[in-house]
Amino acid sequence: MPPTPDRSVQPGPDGIPRCWWCLGAPEYIAYHDDDWGRPQHDERALFELLTLELFQSGLSWLTILRKRPAFRAAFGGFVPERVAAFGDRDVERLLADAAIVRHRGKIDAAIANARAVLGLHERGTSLAELAWSFAPDAAGRPVPAGAGDVAAQTAESRALAAALRRAGFRFVGPTTVWSFMQSAGMVNDHLAGCAAGDALRR
Repeated sequence: MPPTPDRSVQPGPDGIPRCWWCLGAPEYIAYHDDDWGRPQHDERALFELLTLELFQSGLSWLTILRKRPAFRAAFGGFVPERVAAFGDRDVERLLADAAIVRHRGKIDAAIANARAVLGLHERGTSLAELAWSFAPDAAGRPVPAGAGDVAAQTAESRALAAALRRAGFRFVGPTTVWSFMQSAGMVNDHLAGCAAGDALRR
């Protein structure tokens, strides 16, 4: 039986086949084509992705995408050294900023996570090195055919989440961490037949 049409690959407005989930808005399509699943090793960019993933918890990713420019402005471009230096006045500033998601627990977690990134640096490693050490082996990994083949969390995300918590990171459950790993290209979960995903597999 073929995959359910609305949860597999569909042609976009330009006729290019894409994963079904990105077709609801232009911002989603741009994110799907240009960002999602592309291997990312830059420390600042990875900290941004992890921070946005924790803010997304309980919300739609489209909400976060539309607020991403505001998040970047509010969080000093997601430079870990800048965010790690945030104090009480910055927290109050962020809580008053209607352009981002105003959630004290998530704001506190983002600041704590920036400090945890610096803690990794002090120990001679990095967020990139830690995260990529848990990337699953792509060899022999089946290409997902539809939404039902895409996991919400995996053994690798559970292991990375535990390692991040040991390093002082917060709001890093295995589902959030798997979304982070997908977005950072540690795994290619584009569906079979998706043009972007097929290009990454070549």
